[in-house]
Amino acid sequence: MPRIKIDLPERFSFSTEIPIYIGHINYGHHLDNAALISLVSEARVRFFKSLGYSELDVEGVGIVVADVAAQYRSEAFHGETLRVEMAADDFNKYGCDLVWRLSDLASGREVARGKHGIMFFDYTARKAALVPSAFIAKVSA
Repeated sequence: MPRIKIDLPERFSFSTEIPIYIGHINYGHHLDNAALISLVSEARVRFFKSLGYSELDVEGVGIVVADVAAQYRSEAFHGETLRVEMAADDFNKYGCDLVWRLSDLASGREVARGKHGIMFFDYTARKAALVPSAFIAKVSA
């Protein structure tokens, strides 16, 4: 089976910093894979907030995560601060990918890269919704 390969965009439109706490560490004394997804989820909430949205209200519709892929590049440890960069990419009728990279803030060492496939969702009608054009305009600026 081929390995996952994540291609990064030329530039990221968003960046935030998140410290690694002891609760993020596993028995191998490095960042736990479940904690990695949790940290990226926090960054995703911050990404939407930076655009004036919440995950439940992006121009009147919400989002759901349809798929996740991650590629680990190095270990990360308690006490480090991660820079999480994120950009929207590969749009389709109902969603897009949120591509991300985590790096150690102090050294610049890449820890992981990945993507969350998101789908826009009408929570009232309980069905997929079209990608709001205003969202595309904001993330493309």
